[in-house]
Amino acid sequence: MAEQRCMYRVVMVLAVAATLTLGACGSKPPKPAPSTAPTEVSGGAQSEGANAANAAGGALGSQEEVGGPQAGLLANRIVYFDFDSAVIKGQGVDVVAAHARYLAGNSHARVRLEGNTDERGSREYNIGLGDRRAQAVRRALLLQGVSEGQITTVSYGEERPADPGHDEAAWAKNRRVEIVYLTPAGQPAAPPRP
Repeated sequence: MAEQRCMYRVVMVLAVAATLTLGACGSKPPKPAPSTAPTEVSGGAQSEGANAANAAGGALGSQEEVGGPQAGLLANRIVYFDFDSAVIKGQGVDVVAAHARYLAGNSHARVRLEGNTDERGSREYNIGLGDRRAQAVRRALLLQGVSEGQITTVSYGEERPADPGHDEAAWAKNRRVEIVYLTPAGQPAAPPRP
């Protein structure tokens, strides 16, 4: 029975990856005027673009970052992407699956998925690409049993580089989604992780 569940999850992750791959084959949509206001995403999850408060490191709403789980793959909070892609590959699949298991088993836990890009491309395009990356991780989590209410997404585009360099090694580190654990609104924040 456990093998069937595991196989079902693998098939679902592969189906999501195939859907994202086919969806990424289309031409680039026209660039809309940038908006810094939060936009509501289906199912009640929030998605925000980078604005002055977010780019400066402000917390979203009344939720604060917490350490979250630290064991095994759960200690890895970053999913990396290929250039101009929102397809979860390689170790990213395992990282997302580990966080999905934790979140599905801990309904009180909340995460913010922060989509990021490298510096290539326009600011508007990179905000959109960061959002597509965060949404790809969100969809993968939802397919593995995480509740929509546990997830919010935000795109910072190129505004928060992990590596300020201007070469392929730096760009590869910047093409990512960070999984940030949050305290539920109204609860005291735990001490930040080291």
